[in-house]
Amino acid sequence: MTRRGFIKGLLATTLAGLFVAAYGFFIEPGLRLRVQKWRLKRADWTAGPVRIAVLTDLHVGEPHMGLDRIRQFVRRTNALSPDLILLLGDFAAGHRFVSEPVVIDDLAPVLADLEAKHGVYAILGNHDWWDDLKAQRRGGGPNLYGEALQRHGIQLLSNAAVKLEDAGFWLAGLEDQLAIVKGPGRYQGLDDLPATLTQISDDAPVVLMAHEPDIFPKVSDRVALTLSGHTHGGQVRLFGWSPMVPSRFGNRYAYGHVREDGRDLVVSGGIGCSILPVRFGVTPEITVIELSA
Repeated sequence: MTRRGFIKGLLATTLAGLFVAAYGFFIEPGLRLRVQKWRLKRADWTAGPVRIAVLTDLHVGEPHMGLDRIRQFVRRTNALSPDLILLLGDFAAGHRFVSEPVVIDDLAPVLADLEAKHGVYAILGNHDWWDDLKAQRRGGGPNLYGEALQRHGIQLLSNAAVKLEDAGFWLAGLEDQLAIVKGPGRYQGLDDLPATLTQISDDAPVVLMAHEPDIFPKVSDRVALTLSGHTHGGQVRLFGWSPMVPSRFGNRYAYGHVREDGRDLVVSGGIGCSILPVRFGVTPEITVIELSA
């Protein structure tokens, strides 16, 4: 290789590296937005067709996820005319690179503008519990994020199930599986799947909200669809594979639609970031599931 060729190659490599860094740290997490749709058909779905919009892992805080950006997500979600809107937790910031915090008392009124025929429901994520130091000391609720959401008309499901009579199916919400920090790398979950499902009193189909997808192997075939977030699709995803996924199952439940033993799971890539403010190959998304027989 000539000296000139070496310099050209070095310059090209440097420019490519700068572009990748700019895209991963600024463009994809801070500017891009997509609607990811999944169309699922189930023979046991006895309710009518339903369109569910999912928002998860907002991890609010400037520079990428301020209130103006959240308002954009709210407007875009409402424009999709969903039958039901589900918020799957992790409203709290998930990394230390926040230039300006956004507190839940400011976020909740913005989320209260979400509109759907069958309502707006939420569960909490691990960061919502970790950010509430009083709840950590108590080892449980009430939780400041949950209380703020409820004050603004968003219904919170914590190991609870409700029948959406007009829709013809049950909606269940599982409490977080990593809620209480017990030590480095050790967590106590507040989830109770059996108690949640025992509240279902008829044969109507069931949709389950669970922030972490790791519960899925324990979910019975009584549940038609499980919806989760938490993983962010690994935040960096190349050719359908993520090098790091916050799940003991690795890439098995990293992202997207999973069908196992006749059971369906959809894992949303979410919106915000945790650990580092970077996304590459996992564009912030509103996830839409169209479910029918």
